[in-house]
Amino acid sequence: MGQYSIVGQRLPRTDGLAKVTGQGMYAGDFTMPGMLRGKILRSPLPHARILRVDTSRAERLPGVKAVITGRDTLGVKFGAPRFGPKHMDEHALAMDRVRYIGDEVAAVAAIDEDVAEEALRLIDVEYEELPAVFSPDEALLPGAPQIHAHAPGNISRRIVFDLGDVEKGFADSYHIREDRFSTHGQAHAPMEPHACLAHFDASGKLTIWTSTQVPYYVKNDLALTLGMPATAVRVILPLIGGGFGGKADGMYALEFCAALLSKKTGRPVQIVYSREEVFVATRRRHPITIQLKTGVSKDGAILARQAKCVLDGGAYNGLGVVTVVLCGYLLNLPYRLGSFKYEGLRVYTNNPISAAMRGHGAPQVHFASEMQMDRLAEDLGMDPLEIRIKNGLRTGDVTLNGFHINSGSLEECIRAVAEKSGWQEKRGKLPPNRGIGIGCSGFYSGASYRLRPDLPVYSAAIVKLNEDGSVQLLSGATDSGQGCDTLLMQIVAEEIGLSFADVRLTRADTDITPVDLGNFSSRETMYAGNATRSAAADLKQKLLVELSNLLEANADDIEIREGKVFVKGSADRTKPFRDLAHAIYLRRLGKPLVGEGTYDPPDKINYPAYGFGAHVTEVEVDPESGEVTLLDVVSTHDCGRAINPLAVEGQLEGSVHMALGWTLMEDVTLEEGRVMNPSFLDYKIPTALEMPPVTIAHVETDDPEGPFGAKEVGEGALCPIAPSVASAVGNAIGKKIDCLPLTGAQITRK
Repeated sequence: MGQYSIVGQRLPRTDGLAKVTGQGMYAGDFTMPGMLRGKILRSPLPHARILRVDTSRAERLPGVKAVITGRDTLGVKFGAPRFGPKHMDEHALAMDRVRYIGDEVAAVAAIDEDVAEEALRLIDVEYEELPAVFSPDEALLPGAPQIHAHAPGNISRRIVFDLGDVEKGFADSYHIREDRFSTHGQAHAPMEPHACLAHFDASGKLTIWTSTQVPYYVKNDLALTLGMPATAVRVILPLIGGGFGGKADGMYALEFCAALLSKKTGRPVQIVYSREEVFVATRRRHPITIQLKTGVSKDGAILARQAKCVLDGGAYNGLGVVTVVLCGYLLNLPYRLGSFKYEGLRVYTNNPISAAMRGHGAPQVHFASEMQMDRLAEDLGMDPLEIRIKNGLRTGDVTLNGFHINSGSLEECIRAVAEKSGWQEKRGKLPPNRGIGIGCSGFYSGASYRLRPDLPVYSAAIVKLNEDGSVQLLSGATDSGQGCDTLLMQIVAEEIGLSFADVRLTRADTDITPVDLGNFSSRETMYAGNATRSAAADLKQKLLVELSNLLEANADDIEIREGKVFVKGSADRTKPFRDLAHAIYLRRLGKPLVGEGTYDPPDKINYPAYGFGAHVTEVEVDPESGEVTLLDVVSTHDCGRAINPLAVEGQLEGSVHMALGWTLMEDVTLEEGRVMNPSFLDYKIPTALEMPPVTIAHVETDDPEGPFGAKEVGEGALCPIAPSVASAVGNAIGKKIDCLPLTGAQITRK
């Protein structure tokens, strides 16, 4: 791979200092003169018809400035437009029915939070309670209560793939396994709760500062539900304290309610969710049951695979309509399959809503696939590494569903972690109650299907010359903590030939920055990165033309490198870029010099690139209590070229942390639809004390589609942890693991 000056540097994040010193501004930190505080009244019932909502007492309470209910809205539903009106099933405020405990019924704006809370208690709602269902099995029974009129049998979405001759594949198989696995819900648990500040000004323009991963989705959702032109809505992105998919659906009720309350009062309205609201009324990871049948040849080649996934979707769709598709897609990674058949059912229940969470279906199905790979290896007398290497995808492969693998291989990742972990020295040779296990994954770099057909491009960027000789990047990309702001600035500096300090960034502001679909699907490096590089290259070509006139030299003889301008064959004419750039600015009389770039993937059906990962985990298990002690984790992920290795390591370590929580302790506990642990006192996540030592085994390839060869590392790195831990636990205690989380009770159960 080529050598670069800025790409490949271990640079700290540009927002790091502001965050650690408390100077960073989040949506909940903003204030405006006359600002009101908003609160939302939620349903206490999992399923009920709304007979009457009386807000009169709340409206008379001193300090209350406005109260809204479904009657005050246009009654427009929102959701993922790509999949049609049928799947846009959610109202920002309930119209005639509530479908889960937490559904939004009314909202108030008051002079402070205490008055707003008191006003909620004064709203009188009369309900007619309806029968409810709390599991997919219940919801699918004949005669089960119907949650949505448009979804007979409570099926939110059904997906079927039939690729190749599965029946023949099984008939030709030397050995066949059938297993059933189950996974559970997980809360996104971002440090920053969902928050926004909305302001309708005197001209009728709505400006909203909100904690979101998808500013342009929020803009269009607000325009749709408020009956406004999109140009009258401005979304500004402050710093974000974590999202993990929980802020990626688009508009939430708090943004709509803050906007409508602001319109009604003529004053700014801020709504900040409580921690309980984040747990109850946003999103969670889908609980999924996976039935998996796999047939292999005598030497372990996968000839046939058949899968059925049943997802607990909760009360509404959100991006859950995508998850059921992705479960089938992702079972085509990271192994070659001779044939594949899939049925996915996403089922409505009266539980809180399930939607996108880091990995978006991949952690669940990779857990099932990897556990079965271990069992197939055992059945055939093979090393678990051997069967994975034999079937692992590599450069040049095309999967049954059309994924073109243009870089990397699973084998390289497996061999890297095997060597670093001492797999051969440890597997089968550890003391009692100690075990070692492996997990693998494959993941894509950004969805090629456009979730929002109303947005014209996947990613766009602008890079312009500033008067002081620095350059300004205007990007709608969303940095929700993953560090893409820093990465995009590195790309600009590298492409033009500047120092990192010469690049400035304007974060997403839908009135100023060009369109970017947002931060989801591990897409910002690939999509925003390519758009940014294109814009920087466009500006560079324009700069070279200007410099050729200024220096009276041929543009082809001019080079910008490390913040200096060189003319070939004229060492004495080397000058600082800033000096010449300022001269260009003056010569143009302030007329902007701007580079523009966009990126649309070449394949509108599949994905531009695919990454592979592997983790090896070593554990010790207390056979009496079932407590699992993590002794070591070795992690690798093929991210193409690491534009910022420091950020890559942060993503890998963060993935280990989040996945360990899901594997060992995190579980959104429900009783008849009610979240029983909606706080950090009761919902346990790993702290620094629970983090094991993590060794990074770097694997870099050079992807032809990625900016400077880069591809994703944000989500795929999460997926191997659960199966590697479960495999290690099973190896330690001689027990097959079928479900998560791996609590002490499950481990010690006979």
